[in-house]
Amino acid sequence: MRVWVLGSGSRGNAVLIECAGTRLLVDCGFSPRALAGRLAAIGFAPSDVHAVVLTHEHQDHAKGAAAGAARFGWRVHATEGTLRALGAVPNAESFPAGATVAVGHAVVETVRVPHDAAQPVAVVVSDPAGGARCGVAFDLGHVPAAMLPCFRDLDVLVLEANHDPDLLAAGPYPPSVRARIASRVGHLSNPEAARAIRAFAHRGLRHVVLAHLSETSNAPAVALATVRGVLEGSRFRGALHAAPPDGPIGPFAPVRTRVGAPAQFELGLFA
Repeated sequence: MRVWVLGSGSRGNAVLIECAGTRLLVDCGFSPRALAGRLAAIGFAPSDVHAVVLTHEHQDHAKGAAAGAARFGWRVHATEGTLRALGAVPNAESFPAGATVAVGHAVVETVRVPHDAAQPVAVVVSDPAGGARCGVAFDLGHVPAAMLPCFRDLDVLVLEANHDPDLLAAGPYPPSVRARIASRVGHLSNPEAARAIRAFAHRGLRHVVLAHLSETSNAPAVALATVRGVLEGSRFRGALHAAPPDGPIGPFAPVRTRVGAPAQFELGLFA
């Protein structure tokens, strides 16, 4: 398994996961032209992508899905609610939120998350032969308890760390927007993301990538410092990264193949 974050932020989000001979995108929030440029930077073309899995319908996550499906023949997988909200999408296949589906040779587990979208999910992509697992959770107002069993024993975690509470409060957004971002159906703050990572952490978690950082209410150095502080003394022994909005980062890969060793979670952190 190899994982690249092709860009993450309010201007667009996409993660490329290469798993058991299948290459899939988790979200496609860039135009086909912009996505082609980001793929070319890591040695791929859009035709090398087999499928897209969408977490929800907001344009910074789904803008290029329909056009990419029409142009490149991608199969698009999303919840029934997400596809209804998007309208006509070629080559689309729906699944119930919380379902586990096969996408090529990869297995995709989904879990419903709280966000102000039609039927949003977080996903875990796994290699059924080698056991490698990558979790991607972009937009969520808080981390629900249902994510604990789904996000077990990960090798790579891509998790939203959208805003610093103080920077959000002092920032340029009107009060209604600040309230929406900080709500339980908005976006994760740096401290909330840090507590989630600590709960998901185990000694086999090799990479954590902080994603969807706000360019007005956050900064990579702030997010990384907050998360590192909370992770002190935890089981996490991997590397911590912050995804930039304007280009790819990666690849991230498991150091070794691990099959079926369950992680020991820190409980009591989620509502």
